[in-house]
Amino acid sequence: MADVARLAGVSSQTVSRVSNGHPTVVEATRLQVLAAMKELGYRPNSAARALKSGEFRTLGVILFTLSTTGNVRTLEAIASSAAHEGYAVTLLPVAAPTQDEVRGAFTRLGELAVDAFIVIMEVHLLDTATVSLPPGVQVVVADSDAGDRYSVVDTDQAGGTREAVRHLLDLGHRTVWHLAGPEESFAAQRRADAWRATLTEAGRESPPPVRGDWSAESGYRAGLRLADEPGCTAVFTANDQMALGLLHALHEKGRAVPGDISVVGFDDIPEAASFIPPLTTIHQDFAQVGRLLVEGVLRQLRTDAPERGTTLVPTRLVVRSTTAPPRPGS
Repeated sequence: MADVARLAGVSSQTVSRVSNGHPTVVEATRLQVLAAMKELGYRPNSAARALKSGEFRTLGVILFTLSTTGNVRTLEAIASSAAHEGYAVTLLPVAAPTQDEVRGAFTRLGELAVDAFIVIMEVHLLDTATVSLPPGVQVVVADSDAGDRYSVVDTDQAGGTREAVRHLLDLGHRTVWHLAGPEESFAAQRRADAWRATLTEAGRESPPPVRGDWSAESGYRAGLRLADEPGCTAVFTANDQMALGLLHALHEKGRAVPGDISVVGFDDIPEAASFIPPLTTIHQDFAQVGRLLVEGVLRQLRTDAPERGTTLVPTRLVVRSTTAPPRPGS
């Protein structure tokens, strides 16, 4: 660092600020220091900086599947937000949702030198007494019902579902069928509970839900069944991928959307506007979820204090072309 400072004609403190990405360095000076680093072959030693400062500037992310749209987009948002704060992300997928796997994941990430943890819970792990997180770690959890024990950030699953179901009822549909996600999913259960509660509040009967596994293929199989239900004029689908499969099946069975059956999804994936017809759906702000997860865990780091409670990120209904009033007499 001293050699770089001499060659660049600056102080060692300026070299240090450039190495750490400090925003107060004048651009011309920064370029001068970088040129000196390149000429001398100097690379900042992050391990040495960590030993000196006690910070590795790395966040560990534990999650149980990369196969769902929500998890992938949340992870993307976490990585972007962490980078904006000057942190790297170390990802560790966990093979099975068990206490041993969770404990092992924290141990492995600890060996990889991370400052704090973000856990994306797709399943009902923290809702049971059998699985818990190690004490004394700085952690924020996504997609869980554990706000009494940890800091949790989640989409307003119930609010989005209520908006979807009310939209269909307001169009004149007598009831709304539900293509639900897998039973072990926290998000799927929240959406199914809110669907049923909204129909009950409106004085409508709840048809038996049809289960999928988040995939378009499972939506297609469910669609073949729902197409033959004579009283089915509206379906709330727990995610957009299953809605895509549902639309395919309804088309094959000769059921017009929205003429015969209206469909609402959940997620508002980028492709939703390009479905045929374009999908009415509930928009989730994954970028905001990622920002809040990173902000929450960094706040714990800076205050050295754990937090509890749940922060819900609002959703909104995006009306496109898959919903309409039912046909007269339906």
